[in-house]
Amino acid sequence: MGKRKRKRLGQHFLVDGNICRRMVRTVNLVPQDAVLEIGPGRGALTRVLLETGVRVLAVEVDAELVDHLTAQFVHEIQSGKLILVTDDILKTDLEALCRQVRPDGLLRVFGNLPYNIATAVIQRLIEYRTHFSDMTLMLQREVAERILSPPGNKQYGYLSVVVQYHCEGKKLFHVHPAVFRPIPKVMSTVVHLRFRHQPAVSVEDEMLFFQLVSALFTERRKTVLNNLKRAARRFRLVDPEKSLRDAHIDPTRRAETLSLEEFARLANQLSRSGCRV
Repeated sequence: MGKRKRKRLGQHFLVDGNICRRMVRTVNLVPQDAVLEIGPGRGALTRVLLETGVRVLAVEVDAELVDHLTAQFVHEIQSGKLILVTDDILKTDLEALCRQVRPDGLLRVFGNLPYNIATAVIQRLIEYRTHFSDMTLMLQREVAERILSPPGNKQYGYLSVVVQYHCEGKKLFHVHPAVFRPIPKVMSTVVHLRFRHQPAVSVEDEMLFFQLVSALFTERRKTVLNNLKRAARRFRLVDPEKSLRDAHIDPTRRAETLSLEEFARLANQLSRSGCRV
């Protein structure tokens, strides 16, 4: 795969082993763990992971890089400590791969995610969350701020709600562009997301909840009432303003000010009144 295609994929390779070691050290990996590494690239993080004694399942879409990794980690592949898969993390059968490595347990996820697919990858990992205990991810700083942002912040949005509903998250440290090749134009941030045993809030209809959150963030500058009116037919909603007031939510507020508890309260109110999606 040429440089042009790698640029299209948003690949920036981490070349500083100290950053890799810091990622691994911060989350206390132990030899009994098994890891899913997304996009191992040239193997900088892969090597540090293997040095801890864990078993690594590495998924890389770039066939040329897979050839490079195969030559670099001959012994680890032969011993079964490294399973290298050539595939797209957004399309591969994640459940089958995870069961291949750990049939009855949870994997820990690591990755330096390409900037242009980071959001899609996070959402897919959440979809398969029953196979994972936690995720340690290097992201574009803007994406990290979005997923960790509290209500009332301009970065707070649909992705924030999705991630925080399913995960407890925290920022670990920032990473300077100089430790990547090619050098990106933005800062990166390493975050740790631990999957919750139970969602952050209780909702009666999860599909309704997430579609409601999405609808209320459709036009960020508009009030929740205006956005809910636009989605009224989809939710079979007769009186959007009454629904908001019944859920004790001021109709003039914007979605970015609502907490997960308030989104859940409104979703449950709609569910009890017969709304469906």
